[in-house]
Amino acid sequence: MADQTIELGLDTFGDISRGPDGTLLSDAQTIRNVVDQAVLADEVGLSFFGVGEHHRKDFAVTSPEIVLAAAAARTKSIHLGTAVTVLSSDDPVRVYERFATLDAVSNGRAEVILGRGSFIESFPLFGYDLSDYEQLFEEKLELFSLLLDEKPVTWAGRTRAALTDADVYPKTENGLTAWVGVGGSPESVVRTARYGYGLVLAIIGGSAARFRPYADLYRRSLAELGKPQMPISVHSPGHVAETDEQAWDEAFEGVAELNNTIGRERGWPEYNRMRFQHDVGPEGSMYVGSPETVARKIATTMRALGNSRFQMKIASGSISHDRLLSSIELYGTRVRPLVEEMLADVPSDGDLAGIR
Repeated sequence: MADQTIELGLDTFGDISRGPDGTLLSDAQTIRNVVDQAVLADEVGLSFFGVGEHHRKDFAVTSPEIVLAAAAARTKSIHLGTAVTVLSSDDPVRVYERFATLDAVSNGRAEVILGRGSFIESFPLFGYDLSDYEQLFEEKLELFSLLLDEKPVTWAGRTRAALTDADVYPKTENGLTAWVGVGGSPESVVRTARYGYGLVLAIIGGSAARFRPYADLYRRSLAELGKPQMPISVHSPGHVAETDEQAWDEAFEGVAELNNTIGRERGWPEYNRMRFQHDVGPEGSMYVGSPETVARKIATTMRALGNSRFQMKIASGSISHDRLLSSIELYGTRVRPLVEEMLADVPSDGDLAGIR
């Protein structure tokens, strides 16, 4: 892997966390904290900062592009994107326009990760029928793919008004980097390859190694379609502290709180410490521990899947802003060089594709 590009990034959903007195922070303060976290991520040499889009009380960010624009004004090198943009309940033309604008103000650092999202609040909020779930994403992804060519577009479908020779602005200087976030459906992987997007595997349960068939399917599909190989990234939750025990203790309460909130809606069993310890172990999907522990687990994932980027999802519920800043600093200054060292000159079963 010595000749391949290895990128470590961060994702956040702008989880509403607690202040020093234990009370929940305001949405406004949470958003300001997210911008500060992006600034630190840039300072410690991370490659990507992604902000999720949600429309529920657990998360503060509904308009990630605006938050990212604020971050763009205070950062220099880090790429800025979403995690994810819920394309199904948005308009592809407006999504393209907003990200092309972000690309301009960030001097070409904008990226968009498109997806259907893991929550459904945006569908009724913006007047979409959940019975159209599949068709909404398929049609809108097709249209967005045409818009990426930055030429006049003629398109017709059932889920929005047709376009005839429509030109969309602003134009970017070097094109817009776009990905699709996938949760583990073979059909979604093949669709991502068909449209020629980078693939982000959202691994939020179980071992990363079990996603190897999806990485293989994606590369095989690109080859069969006559398209160039594209990068693969992995999105998984994590938290870094000086020791494993400290990281576990800092992360558990927030992880449990968020899991139980969502679990009450979806009928999940109560989350407990035993389940948490499995999730942070070798066969779990959480990258929580000391810099050495987290680096070793990331390197293992990258060797198994051949992904060139890893995006750690930080901030779950009650983890404080100060602890998140400490985690980000350790991730950039200690985890990143350890991962690079662990992967240097080690052959990969996959194909680490560099990212522009």
